[in-house]
Amino acid sequence: MLIVCLYVDDLIFTGNCDVMFEEFKKSMMNEFEMTDLGMMHYFLGISVAQSSDGIFISQNKYVEDILDRFQMKDCNPVHTPVECGLKLHKDHGGKKVDSTFYKQIVGSLMYLTATRPDIMYSVSLISRYMENPTEIHLLAAKRILRYLQGTRTFGIFYKKGVKSDLVGFTDSDYAGDQDDRKSTSGYVFMIGTGAISWASKKQPIVTLSSTEAEFVAATACACQAIWLRRILEELHFKQEGATLIYCDNNSAIKLSKNPILHGRSKHIDVKYHFLRDLTKAGIIDLIFCRSEDQVADLFTKPLKYVAFQKLRGLLGICSMEKVKGFGVN
Repeated sequence: MLIVCLYVDDLIFTGNCDVMFEEFKKSMMNEFEMTDLGMMHYFLGISVAQSSDGIFISQNKYVEDILDRFQMKDCNPVHTPVECGLKLHKDHGGKKVDSTFYKQIVGSLMYLTATRPDIMYSVSLISRYMENPTEIHLLAAKRILRYLQGTRTFGIFYKKGVKSDLVGFTDSDYAGDQDDRKSTSGYVFMIGTGAISWASKKQPIVTLSSTEAEFVAATACACQAIWLRRILEELHFKQEGATLIYCDNNSAIKLSKNPILHGRSKHIDVKYHFLRDLTKAGIIDLIFCRSEDQVADLFTKPLKYVAFQKLRGLLGICSMEKVKGFGVN
């Protein structure tokens, strides 16, 4: 998932952006019959509010629509999208539910993750059981809708005047899947006060240690960092120096900087050692951070409300009512 916010009035990206946008608009108008409608307010279901304080994007109208569609508009709200400690699994003996209805819920929630990274892990989790959903899976999906009931107006706020370097966070939940014991990778990239790119995905291989799981997750994060750096360079926002990526596993960090294969890494596929080349070249730099400050934790496991609320805030997610200079849509 990638969100890139550009504001030509010098809110987030500066430098040659004004000139670039003007040249782009002129070239498009020369080729097509177009009208300049000014600042963006609404695009593909995403509401965009802009002020002198920053940019706020949300899908509050879409949230209301899906709550109404799935008959959950009068449900009781909950504080988190996933119950803490929940471990979903394939429930072969459980009561079957309408798979079409379940897939509709999952599909609708997937589109909502465009502006709601706080539900990314929970949606990724329930999407694993679309083939044969049972009651426990449907209850997990409905809990996400109950969480949205209490956070309808939430979105991402990109504040003006904040340092705009690209920073990443990577994490994994070792052997978290109850069916095949594969780990879950999660990463998020920030520019300024808000998240611009995030992912939560089950790893394609079974790892043999938490270090290996973290190393595989960090490699996926580093690949995304390369792509983002290239996009930002095209937008005349070239990143100087290495992109910092925060990881809460010291062994994985040491492995990324140690060119010698040893017992902790001999089972890792050669392709994942691409991370070492990036570190050596100074493109990315893995930095240690405490687990309680690891924002990517939100993308790998269910969390208690206090921890969830803290990390949600660090992603730049808040309600429009709490953002200075914005009213409620």
